[in-house]
Amino acid sequence: MAEGLSVPDWPGVAASLLLVCVAALIAYRQQLKLTRELLIAAARAAVQLVAVGAVLLVLFRHTGLPGALGWVALMVLVAGQVAGRRGAGVPHSIRAATVGVAVSTAVTLGALIVLGVIATQARVVVPVGGMIVAGAMQATGIALRRVHEDARTARAAVESRLCLGLPARQAFLPYRRSALRTALVPAIDSTKVVGLISLPGAMTGLILAGVEPLTAIRYQIVVMYMMLAAAALAALAAARVAERWLFDDAQRLISLPA
Repeated sequence: MAEGLSVPDWPGVAASLLLVCVAALIAYRQQLKLTRELLIAAARAAVQLVAVGAVLLVLFRHTGLPGALGWVALMVLVAGQVAGRRGAGVPHSIRAATVGVAVSTAVTLGALIVLGVIATQARVVVPVGGMIVAGAMQATGIALRRVHEDARTARAAVESRLCLGLPARQAFLPYRRSALRTALVPAIDSTKVVGLISLPGAMTGLILAGVEPLTAIRYQIVVMYMMLAAAALAALAAARVAERWLFDDAQRLISLPA
């Protein structure tokens, strides 16, 4: 552990529950009907993190790179489920989301490892892979939700383009581009203001661990660049896969539920 690093002990963690109580009190007094959900979320987060911490302890000590990649693959499957539900209404949305997250993670994490940008130690691959998966999941969910909305609201325009003789992919192209633009906005905005509004997680963690700020900045630049690539790849792959199931064998746009 780096000299000077101060980590809260378990009594300190318990004391931080007061902050959850503040949030719960606000939700209760303002009649938001979120108090129970907020408390359950806090309890669930604590249990999940303790369980994951125990698993990672074993993984870091005994499994090496294969175990780290297996854990990243598990994160991809979970992220695909979450992002797929965001795109509910799109045929095979979970499959499309999983493909998007998987492609993005494989390409981005693979490039970082092959190019020697990050070490192949499990304690490096797992958190970096987790950041990539999280960014890909967010972009995929946004893209699929936008694909669903556009396939419903722009149905007449898409069918008109089909009647003009355009193939399905060309008929839906403007709306795929719209989905990709929407999905990339959060990643682009966060990249624009990094360091100005907040110190991002990777940089903050390194600084708390005693690493010099300029060294932490180098790592954070890599993180921001990989998040941009992850978001773009995930949104594109998911949108392209989802697009295939929006049309039947006769190149007709199928009806989607609201």
